[in-house]
Amino acid sequence: MKYFMYKLIAPRPTFHLDMNEEEKAVMDEHIAYWNGLFLERKILIYGPVLDPEGVFGLGILEVESDEEAEELVAKDPAVSSGICGKEVIPMMAGLVRQ
Repeated sequence: MKYFMYKLIAPRPTFHLDMNEEEKAVMDEHIAYWNGLFLERKILIYGPVLDPEGVFGLGILEVESDEEAEELVAKDPAVSSGICGKEVIPMMAGLVRQ
């Protein structure tokens, strides 16, 4: 398996506090999407990181290939809608709890 850190970059530091209705709807789709991937065991952990500089999303993906990681992230409604940015960074897993 390959592991990747996925960082979801909000459009503004206050995004988690002041989303408009369209953004809230997209973020609901985003959560449902990642819940499904979690159940498929494609992601080990995900959620918001409460950084005082600005909240961002973080996920650790467990996938077969670089292409699969990029495809999963590209299909994230928060990314495909253009609302949020992204970073996908390969990582080496020392230990993974099963």
